[in-house]
Amino acid sequence: MGARPQYRFEQFFATRRIMAMQPAPDGESFLFVSDISGQFNLWQVASQGGWPRQLTLFTEDSVREAVFTPDGARIAFVADHHGDEKYQVYVMDATGGWPEKITDRPDVQYALAGFSPCGRYLAFSGNAANPQDVDVYVHDLQTGETRQLTQGGGLRYAISFSPDGSRIIAVQMYGNTDHDLLLIDVATGETRNLTAHPGRQARFLPGPWLKDGSGFYLVSDDGREFLGIGFYNLAEERWSYAITADWDVEGCALNADQRLLAYVVNEAGRSALHVIERESGRRIDLPALPSGVIADLKFARRDTRNRLFLHMATYKEATTVYVLDIDAGTLTRVTESMLGNIPDDVFVAPELVHIDAFDGLRIPAWLYRPHGVEPGQKVPVVLSIHGGPEAQERPGYNYGGFYQYLLSRGVAVLAPNIRGSTGFGIDYQKRIHRDWGGAELKDIEACNRYLRSLDWVDGDRIAIWGGSFGGFATLSAATRLPDLWAAACDFCGPANLITFVKSVPPHWQPIMKAWIGDAEEDRELLIERSPITYVDQVKVPLMVVQGAMDPRVVKAESDQMVERLRSLGREVEYLVFEDEGHGFTKRTNQLKGYGAMADFLLRHLVKEGA
Repeated sequence: MGARPQYRFEQFFATRRIMAMQPAPDGESFLFVSDISGQFNLWQVASQGGWPRQLTLFTEDSVREAVFTPDGARIAFVADHHGDEKYQVYVMDATGGWPEKITDRPDVQYALAGFSPCGRYLAFSGNAANPQDVDVYVHDLQTGETRQLTQGGGLRYAISFSPDGSRIIAVQMYGNTDHDLLLIDVATGETRNLTAHPGRQARFLPGPWLKDGSGFYLVSDDGREFLGIGFYNLAEERWSYAITADWDVEGCALNADQRLLAYVVNEAGRSALHVIERESGRRIDLPALPSGVIADLKFARRDTRNRLFLHMATYKEATTVYVLDIDAGTLTRVTESMLGNIPDDVFVAPELVHIDAFDGLRIPAWLYRPHGVEPGQKVPVVLSIHGGPEAQERPGYNYGGFYQYLLSRGVAVLAPNIRGSTGFGIDYQKRIHRDWGGAELKDIEACNRYLRSLDWVDGDRIAIWGGSFGGFATLSAATRLPDLWAAACDFCGPANLITFVKSVPPHWQPIMKAWIGDAEEDRELLIERSPITYVDQVKVPLMVVQGAMDPRVVKAESDQMVERLRSLGREVEYLVFEDEGHGFTKRTNQLKGYGAMADFLLRHLVKEGA
């Protein structure tokens, strides 16, 4: 590989993590969550740009999302402690002051919905009454009273009030691929299932209401492989599809006068934005957007300027906020996420490839090849397995710059969407159900075989890395395919499926049997599929990274794997973060954790002098 400038790890990770965008009702500013201060706090910035104003001052807690009252005078948000995901609800004045804690149950996980049209009531959900149920609550900001609207019966998440404030639309969740939409009367708590679909599974997620309250948009895959946009007519008590595609249609937004409908199509991971006239269906011409991922899109409630707020990322730009002025045909970046002073041509664009699986499936994957690979040269590779597993590897600035830093050091990356991934149809997604450690391990083996077929890859220097489910997949590969890897790095992955299904948060437990298996009824299967069962087969150096406060994959999962490896005399490095959960909330920990994982992989993959 030819000589190239060396940029430091710190430069690739010199990003502002920008999340949870929420426009003010008038569209003149927006809220976002960012770690600009070193910890996730709430910020506000003008829609034309400028330096943002910090609204919260947390150092140990992390803000996750926020909403405005309809008049923009107050803000509600949720935050958790050390990444424990026990989100509590806060309210504060938009002009300043210290936030008031609305809930104070550190044993409960709450989820934010939104304010009523009058701004007096705030809806949220939580498992306060029964740890295994999630119910809908309404808080009266004038009296301070919180009222429980639903009484058990599963996982019910409030989403939004109707335009007159009399009803709340909520999601009843049975599993990752099966939901219903509920209409809840705010006065009585009477609940009506709008989308009952006995005998089949389907996803339903609500979108924006029409102003007259006659109905609302939704996203569903009922009867289809891919998600589409539908409209529910309340008077007729039925819904039908309005927009469909041969990919998932993700989210939708209505502008202030509800003339325009914006939506995103997920085309193998890349986002394609569309804006149409709602009634005629006529497409609106838009300026070119960067090729990448649109994580969220929103119009402001009362903005007459038809500005669409886009939360976007590309392979060379961490997630940031753009404002698309539809009338003017202009696109403006408002926030700045990249601070490392690295030229654009240093970053590597991924190539979409497809890999043949053992059973005829085609596995989509993003292949990143380092710059400057010379003829005859062979480079090492990291095979990256995403979490979820029902999630998707997409071409953004992934894992804070982790890929791009490895690439700058001459290490290629292959990031597949193995079976169980979202975005490729419901059949593809459901192939992971009750089959963890099964066919998807063969997909991983196929990815390794594909890499060895490339004439520029060194087949003896392939490592595997992943977090959460990707950590489980990494441990499965290291224990059950031990001859294929030069190193393995697990970031908070479960090692023992029996202890894992018993230790997840209480409100997850009712759906674990259909997703993974039952600890008693499926005991033999779960033992067979657990990496800990095959720990004595590990041959390669292994690194394990874990948050002590992780509620999803508890620390005991990593402890037992590390203890067994050490008792066998195997090479294992173990890094525990006492003040983190399932991932990193604090910037100092993010740098330390990803820095350690990158250093581990480079030590075992990059030959001196290469």
